[in-house]
Amino acid sequence: MTERTMAIDGVKVPRFFYGTAWKEGQTQHLVELALERGFRGIDTANQRRHYDEAAVGRAIAASIAKGLVARDDLFLQTKFTFRRGQDHRLPYAPGAPVPIQVEQSFTSSLGHLDIERVDSYLLHGPTGSAGLTPDDWAAWRAMETIHDSGLARMLGVSNFNLEQLRRLWQEARVRPRFVQNRCYAVRGWDRPVREFCQANGVVYQGFSLLTANLQTLAAAELAQIAARHGRTIPQIIFRFAVEVGMIPLTGTTDTEHMEADLEVFDFRLEPAEVAWIEGLDER
Repeated sequence: MTERTMAIDGVKVPRFFYGTAWKEGQTQHLVELALERGFRGIDTANQRRHYDEAAVGRAIAASIAKGLVARDDLFLQTKFTFRRGQDHRLPYAPGAPVPIQVEQSFTSSLGHLDIERVDSYLLHGPTGSAGLTPDDWAAWRAMETIHDSGLARMLGVSNFNLEQLRRLWQEARVRPRFVQNRCYAVRGWDRPVREFCQANGVVYQGFSLLTANLQTLAAAELAQIAARHGRTIPQIIFRFAVEVGMIPLTGTTDTEHMEADLEVFDFRLEPAEVAWIEGLDER
């Protein structure tokens, strides 16, 4: 069956991440459960509006203290979020220049997570829906400096469209190794961005694979595929993601679903099944 990790720049990266957004007071408990169930890739952000990064750090510390995991077993990914994506609980001085905001947010993330370096640091969306602004470039250059220091092993972006990704790829000194986007079946599972990633050695991370595709999950043909494999429809979607080269994220709060999600490494889809799911936007 499929390996549970891939190697990127010599770093072992899990092929399935646990996402920690929208967990609030349950964050620490759920992250500890996810680690107990076998997740080793954890995605968070220094964006208190949607994440509790400090609670993620407490969960990691508790799991290490119990001997469940070691720091080297984990792949920890966090993000810098611009002011427009934040609420009043900012991880930086609002009037500071963008490079200083990035530095302050990153230092805060290291403290929240109680780690010496992060494995992946993402720019949590550009400032606009088209093109890249001077603030976007200022943030990326600051992130490149953090990467140069060795405090972030890899860099990436989230919520970028193809044009923005292509421009960043062309002009960045340190190119992104990850793109993390919301993934809609009716839009070809973000196929243009995925194709760019595949052609340029960037790894695509897909989130909201289930919640953004509720109508797709109700398709009779998908139920038939699940029945043939003796699996659930969510397992089929996550397995499809793995087979087309994505790293899927799950944010489930159900421990049984956590276990079921990781069982996607125990079976394969037929090529025709992968093609049918890939082509859902054409139906």
